[in-house]
Amino acid sequence: MNDNIQLVVGLGNPGAQYSATRHNAGFDYVDELARKYQGNWKFESKYGAEICHILVNQTKVWLIKPMSFMNRSGQAVGSFANFYKISTENILVAHDELDIEPGTARFKLGGGHGGHNGLRDIISALANNKNFYRLRLGIGHPGHAKDVSDFVLSKAKVEERISLERAIDCAIEQTELAFDGNWSKAMNNLHSFKAE
Repeated sequence: MNDNIQLVVGLGNPGAQYSATRHNAGFDYVDELARKYQGNWKFESKYGAEICHILVNQTKVWLIKPMSFMNRSGQAVGSFANFYKISTENILVAHDELDIEPGTARFKLGGGHGGHNGLRDIISALANNKNFYRLRLGIGHPGHAKDVSDFVLSKAKVEERISLERAIDCAIEQTELAFDGNWSKAMNNLHSFKAE
């Protein structure tokens, strides 16, 4: 795995009422990435997304936050990737992950959507091609499937939020390695991290 990332997608829901909710972990990651590399967000109605670009290791990387709500994220991603001729293998999608604990994050290539509506819509928009990279940001699980919707749309407890922020910081540190094509090292470094 040595693909160069050209597009990073952060998943979340737009609007102040969703700010700092668990489902917006992907937004949090790309916001931090933009902040670190001095990217300036601008809304592009053509894609229905906030977009900016950054330079990482002298390479231009696009960042996107779809503003169409989670379950329609694929519209922005599909149209943007198509317009700029970005291959699926050159896309990284950052999203909240129920199956891992707060304070942990994992890079991954490919796989299904695991019930995540944002991933489901992106896979559909990319002609059912699942072969994009993911950054899975752990938010933990409420314990029962019936509680998932309320759980992801609510704000995390303070200690969980701090753990998530630390995991995002670690992911940002490993992102340069990943963007340089050194996925194995970035994956291993991130895998061994657990916020205290």
